[in-house]
Amino acid sequence: MIRWLQELLHSNVVAEAPARVLPSPPLSAPTRVRAEQGETLAIQLALVIDLNVCVGCHACVTSCKQWNTSGSAGPLADEKPYGADPTGTFFNRVQTYEAGIFPGTDTIHFPKSCLHCEDPPCVPVCPTGASYKRKEDGIVLVDYDKCIGCKYCAWACPYGARELDEERQVMTKCTLCVDRIYDEHLPKEDRKPACVKACPTGARLFGDVKDPNSEVSIAIRERGGYSLMPEWETQPANQYLPRRKTETVGEQPVGGNP
Repeated sequence: MIRWLQELLHSNVVAEAPARVLPSPPLSAPTRVRAEQGETLAIQLALVIDLNVCVGCHACVTSCKQWNTSGSAGPLADEKPYGADPTGTFFNRVQTYEAGIFPGTDTIHFPKSCLHCEDPPCVPVCPTGASYKRKEDGIVLVDYDKCIGCKYCAWACPYGARELDEERQVMTKCTLCVDRIYDEHLPKEDRKPACVKACPTGARLFGDVKDPNSEVSIAIRERGGYSLMPEWETQPANQYLPRRKTETVGEQPVGGNP
């Protein structure tokens, strides 16, 4: 974990909140049991994002916003959405960059959300125990009943994945659509995060990265998947598949060989 955070925890500045098991949800989801800090889990659900085929269409952003605003995580506030200084709460955002030097520039679309780290720095800094990692599937969640909106988790997260819902004054983040993936009322093919379901190019994969035979593990192994900012030692569960350069075929000279 991040060195400064380790030193902070060892200094007892952050109070340890008592763990509490939440009531079981109405669906047949596993019982919510909190993982101990640093515990190695047998299952880790995560997203694998293929940067080679992401076209920056923002379908994942809008579908995420719609599902979570109408589901158990919402409503996600939008303050002055059409004003001069709009702000909003989003679990998933797509950042677009220009790389290279003109005229050889390249446009890169980079989706980013909570990475559901195996050693999440947002969890131990929470003074009320609102932030926690689930033992049964590794998903990092926020208990809104405990959250006081202090923003400690946002300061601790090196990826900028935490957002304050300005209307409810609670910290929010990607839940991997935990209320969707275990919903037996949905067809089996729909039990995946809304962003994965909506992606028109198949750039987003979902599964257990601890299972070597899962679709996500095979993609990571065969395509050289990597973690974002590994130097922070948070062990992000989400992985990215690198872009692949394609050769540009030039025009053939008229009446001659290439």
